[in-house]
Amino acid sequence: MPGDTENPRKRSMTDGSENHTDGEQRHKFLRQHSQGDRLCVGPLHPDLVVAETPSPDASHHFCHYTPKCLLTVHRGQSGTSGRSTPSRYGEEGWHEGTTKTTIRAENEVEANREANNYKFGFRKWKGNVTERPLEDRSDVVRELHSDLSILKSEPGSVVTCGNVAYVFLFGWWLSFIYFLICPVMFMTVCGAPYGKLCWKLTGYFIWPFGKSIEKAGDGEKRCCLKIPTCEVIPEEGDSEDSGDFTTPKESAPLLVSSPVPIEVPVPAKKPSSHWCRFSTYVWLLLGYPLLVVAHSLACLMAWLLVFTIPVAKMNARTLGSILLMPPEDVHIHTIKNDQGCEHKVLLCCYHAFNIYYYKYTVQGINIFALNLLPFVAITLLIGYLDKGNHYTSVETKFALAIASIIPLSYYIGMGIASISAQSNFAVGAVVNATFGSITEMTFYITALLQGHRAGTKCYEEIVKAALAGTLLGCILFIPGICMIIGGIKHREQRFNSRSAGVSSALLFISIGGVFAPTLFSKTYGSLVCEGCTNTQGNTSTPFICKDCHYDTIETKQQLVLSHIEPLVYTISVLLPAAYLIGLIFTLKTHSHIYDIQISDGHGGHGHGHGHHVVHWSRWRALAVLIIATLLMAACADLTTENIQPILLHSSISQYFIGVTVLAMVPELPEIVNGIQFALQNNISLSLEVGSCIAVQVCMIQIPLLILFNAFYDVGFVLVFSDIHLWASIFSVILVNYIFMDGKCDYFQGTALVVVYLILLALYFFAPSPRSC
Repeated sequence: MPGDTENPRKRSMTDGSENHTDGEQRHKFLRQHSQGDRLCVGPLHPDLVVAETPSPDASHHFCHYTPKCLLTVHRGQSGTSGRSTPSRYGEEGWHEGTTKTTIRAENEVEANREANNYKFGFRKWKGNVTERPLEDRSDVVRELHSDLSILKSEPGSVVTCGNVAYVFLFGWWLSFIYFLICPVMFMTVCGAPYGKLCWKLTGYFIWPFGKSIEKAGDGEKRCCLKIPTCEVIPEEGDSEDSGDFTTPKESAPLLVSSPVPIEVPVPAKKPSSHWCRFSTYVWLLLGYPLLVVAHSLACLMAWLLVFTIPVAKMNARTLGSILLMPPEDVHIHTIKNDQGCEHKVLLCCYHAFNIYYYKYTVQGINIFALNLLPFVAITLLIGYLDKGNHYTSVETKFALAIASIIPLSYYIGMGIASISAQSNFAVGAVVNATFGSITEMTFYITALLQGHRAGTKCYEEIVKAALAGTLLGCILFIPGICMIIGGIKHREQRFNSRSAGVSSALLFISIGGVFAPTLFSKTYGSLVCEGCTNTQGNTSTPFICKDCHYDTIETKQQLVLSHIEPLVYTISVLLPAAYLIGLIFTLKTHSHIYDIQISDGHGGHGHGHGHHVVHWSRWRALAVLIIATLLMAACADLTTENIQPILLHSSISQYFIGVTVLAMVPELPEIVNGIQFALQNNISLSLEVGSCIAVQVCMIQIPLLILFNAFYDVGFVLVFSDIHLWASIFSVILVNYIFMDGKCDYFQGTALVVVYLILLALYFFAPSPRSC
């Protein structure tokens, strides 16, 4: 399979003209894969790895070589034919036909994870849960995980913006420290060899690019030697029938000239007496400790900057290996571009900056989530030890607590994906239902408890604003930003409009159920105004009233107890029931809309069941989930504890704080997953990311809040402000209109994002809730 196989790939087939190739390409493709295993799918160009739902007017099909485990997603009714013919009934007939989406997966665990992405009610996860061999990954990923010890035959130019930035960020002060230590070692006389080493490293660290550090006598080289040119013996070709096409005779060389790596061993040297010298201990006492501090600081800075991780590797290698070697064994050479041998050295760095380090992982954990993890510990220490705000301000504590939610959300998501991928459907569904909403629920419950203890309704309004903000963000912003980024790269993207229609219907049910008590209160509640005036003093002149609203809490408490509360409890039962019916509809009775099945597609050769290492076992993932949940509860408690001064003294509306910071920060990992799906031309999953969260908010999280309030009365009443009501209803209508045709581009995404920003401006300039 060509291309980067780091993650399962999925590409969309759009126009019929793009699906047709000339006869020569078809013959060549079938000839190349005649000896391999085949899986017949819909229209497929030979150079595509994966085929998604093809265009209705495409009529030809090819056989797709699938050497590894495959995830096959059927859409439409099941059938045996892989051929798709134009339907005279238009788009409806097209959906009734047999269409497939084939996604490549490295093993059964990854295939199960991909299948979970298409299941209704499951959180969508992009990252891998198993470790892949480095040699099977792309050149970009192999470069990220290199240990800076291999000389390249063609390194290219080392004068880049990133290397120049290295000089200003790291090079000058590292070189200066070596320059200061150099005379100190010379003054000790016995440490003169280390003084020479410091002098050499002074010049090296100011500009280490294009230079190599080698050990004296270490000559393990692999010289690229070419064998003599051999005569090409053509292979006897034969005709081969493959459906509608016949391949002509072809010839291929049996012997070709290629480089042969030959290792040239060097006799081993006698053991050195380095650790028996007095000068070594002088070095460890006077020079090495200062360099430990300098290189450790450089490592930390480069690692936190992420894109400068090569600098961190270079400093770690210097500190742990080069500075502990005999000084006479360390040699620094300038790399020649015309050197014809590839060999291993102690240290060789070509570039200090690599933009692709955003995908760097350690034990399957993304580098950004790993770097943000220490902030969780810092947040807890500062938040619970500095109760009197003597060392940090309330705003700082609030910002740290909010930032700590991001990595914890990532670990919860990865834990859910790991358990679901290694378990059956029942276990995966339970884990997704219980832990899928744990991030938001911890904040909502802690905020309601904080407001109940403080005796104010302001926290309840903040929770409702966060609920409405999550709905707006998942309905408008997440699909919109994914459409923009995916549309810029792929021009136009297609998705299954029928599955999107199911999600839209569930959104209508959800919004109708959640806001039904609000509509009820507006119909039967009391209209209360802050003040009414008549400027002319004439009773016939209309009164001018300000700040009028429907109040059901203070004026008609009996209405709340006898009518609204029973309505809320009824809705809290009906919404989960609708969610359960949606599960049965999409996974059982009408599973052909998604129809997920896993096919290894290797014809019994065992390619798809190769050895794989799971990053997190089920028990380890469960432990991470429990720990991350406890830490999330602590961070949510610190957030609500330190938000009160911000709410009281901020000039920004409390509505705006709720719908932005408190609503969207926990969803950042989901937004990143959706963008990655869109970049891989899998816009269907990008749209499902937002729909899944919105449906879970309405059908799971809000009923859970009502259930919590029933057992522990914190005064939560499911009556929203008018601004939440009309903004949510308008958003659902708009997104349903855009999802009708099953196609999207960056303009439609821009429309969604612009509407979302308009609503945010509406919240920004809205007056604060009366209870705040």
